[in-house]
Amino acid sequence: MSSTRDWLLTDAPSSRRQAAWGRRYRRWLQFRTNGLAMFGLTVAVILILGAVFAPLLAPQNPGAQNLAMRLAPPSAQHWLGTDELGRDLFSRLLYGGRVTLGMVVAVVILVAPIGLLVGSVAGYAGGWADRVLMRVTDVFLAVPQLILALAFVSALKPGITSAVIAIALTAWPPYARQARADTLTIRHSDFIAAARLTGASGTRIVLHHIIPLCLSSMIVRMTLSMSGIILTAAGLGFLGMGAQPPMPEWGTMIATSRAFILAQWWVPAIPGIAIFVASLAFNLLGDGLRDVLDPRQR
Repeated sequence: MSSTRDWLLTDAPSSRRQAAWGRRYRRWLQFRTNGLAMFGLTVAVILILGAVFAPLLAPQNPGAQNLAMRLAPPSAQHWLGTDELGRDLFSRLLYGGRVTLGMVVAVVILVAPIGLLVGSVAGYAGGWADRVLMRVTDVFLAVPQLILALAFVSALKPGITSAVIAIALTAWPPYARQARADTLTIRHSDFIAAARLTGASGTRIVLHHIIPLCLSSMIVRMTLSMSGIILTAAGLGFLGMGAQPPMPEWGTMIATSRAFILAQWWVPAIPGIAIFVASLAFNLLGDGLRDVLDPRQR
């Protein structure tokens, strides 16, 4: 272990591979000193593992009804109680994490490459291309994300697929703005000019020189935006535009149990707490990654 650490932390790396791994290890050491970021990472990993292994961890079928046990408080049999149809809340919470976090991952996979490409092209090309792409971006940014997502879902059909498409259509502008800002800071750099002098095309420069340098800030943006995507997905579910009952999704679970918030408070409160904890975890994780990856924070 000591020899590996010495290999990673050496001041005279013998190869590019050793230098790259050493840089990553130093960033991890810096990240590890941030207690809040480590807390966010731990919670995020627990939530993701709980969602992935929900079939193994869930004590009961999330859709199994037992009217004799409806609205039961937390107990040894039902760790988090039951809902209005007697379904186990802990099991539904785990499976709901699969739906909600799955929507978040799908949205990020869709919007990050689009926003990165649009912002990089706009920042490097400049001129009319920059003006057109940024005005389109401004139009999407001018409308609140949830309102715009509701409009898109209403035009399509309520459901998970429609919700993912709607959120993706409204979530890409911040990525484009971030990528454009990063591109503007490096497009006049000497290495870009050298690549242009060697005959590299604009496409090659954007794909091989600019986009790789924007990835660090994109990772931070992706992590920070996950909390907003969770809230938007849960909001669509709560309003009946996202996942549809009886599918266990955190926003839908709150919507179907909101009538019991005073008498059986744990039924709507538990998925609400899950949304809060997940959003907080990704925010803390994103803040920690920003301190490590963003050169302006050093």
